Amino acid sequence: MTRTTPDAAVLREVYVRRPVGMLLIGLGAFFLALGPLIRLYVADKVVLAPLNRYSVTRLEARNATYFDTSTLKTRTGATLLATTTLRGDVRANNGNDRIAVWDSTTNIVDTADPDRPLQLQSYRMAFDRRTAELVNCCGANVDGDGGVRMSGYGLLFPLTGVEKVDYPFFDMTTRRLAPMRYDGEDTVHGLNVYRFVQHIPTTKTASLDTELPGRLLGLGEDSPPQKVDRYTQSTNTVWVDPRTGIPVRHRQNVYSTVQTPDGRGRMVAAQADLMTIDRDQKALVDLANTTALKAAAVRRYLPVGSLAVGLGLLATGGWLALTAASRRPAPPPPPRRPDGRFTTKPSAPKASAGAAARSAAGRAAGSPSPRAPGASAKKNPPGPRVPPATDARPR
Repeated sequence: MTRTTPDAAVLREVYVRRPVGMLLIGLGAFFLALGPLIRLYVADKVVLAPLNRYSVTRLEARNATYFDTSTLKTRTGATLLATTTLRGDVRANNGNDRIAVWDSTTNIVDTADPDRPLQLQSYRMAFDRRTAELVNCCGANVDGDGGVRMSGYGLLFPLTGVEKVDYPFFDMTTRRLAPMRYDGEDTVHGLNVYRFVQHIPTTKTASLDTELPGRLLGLGEDSPPQKVDRYTQSTNTVWVDPRTGIPVRHRQNVYSTVQTPDGRGRMVAAQADLMTIDRDQKALVDLANTTALKAAAVRRYLPVGSLAVGLGLLATGGWLALTAASRRPAPPPPPRRPDGRFTTKPSAPKASAGAAARSAAGRAAGSPSPRAPGASAKKNPPGPRVPPATDARPR
């Protein structure tokens, strides 16, 4: 079984820490760049009014008064219900996704006779999905009249945040622009909201084709039928979520009359104080909270979280890279000679195998062994010659 030495374990740890640290540093730089990108670019693409919107909102007025044209009588103490259906037309903007086109239809009925509508009103509005300001395109109209020029705001306040200032709002009934004035703060089902009030002065809104009996207009029993015009004045109060610009409660105090052109004959056509029903207020508050959460995610939570993650990854990666360099083991000390000194010079190279073989062959043949370069051969000193031996036996 092979044991891992301490130096080998340290080397393995160093080789793991350094690439991991560099990887974390790269990821940290990515998240640091991602945070501002989400806040400055993605948020503007996400926080927009929807193209395909569908909602039904009901306003109720109790103890209302209105003139019943079917019976030519004025009814009092009635409960009126105004149902507004809103639908988005995704194809009406001709491919320009910066523009949203919404169609609105309002049907007012007496709850005692809900199958018989008292008034119908419809309009189409086009607006910038980011600023909520109205634009004149895509078939915008009021009750089929495409010549109406809309401006200001329509249904929504600025989506990027509502301030405590006055805003110009287009009134669809009088077809005029009137200021929506800031009127203070309030609470609607636990949601802190801003309250705005719009005053619409008495304005001629229609010339009726039918004639009314003079007696109904206060001109006497023997007065002949008279042509009349409709005049409307109202006070519109809106409670709006300042984070998203979504209204969560509406109140419309409407006073409508019909008058003769000379102004001598007059009659109350409708008087009602309409308020969004409680159930729809809760639904609008939920919608505002959901929209605000999505907007906060791309405006604050994701950018801040991305920056925090990036800084954390950078710090962790830098620590791993630095500690990897500091934990690298020192090189081994040089070997010692027998005398205790460190060997600093390399030893002489050994003779090759070929040279050793040639040297052995030379010795076997009686040739002198090779001398070192520069060494002179020593000569033996001269001595007495010895005669060769002879055979002394007699022949």
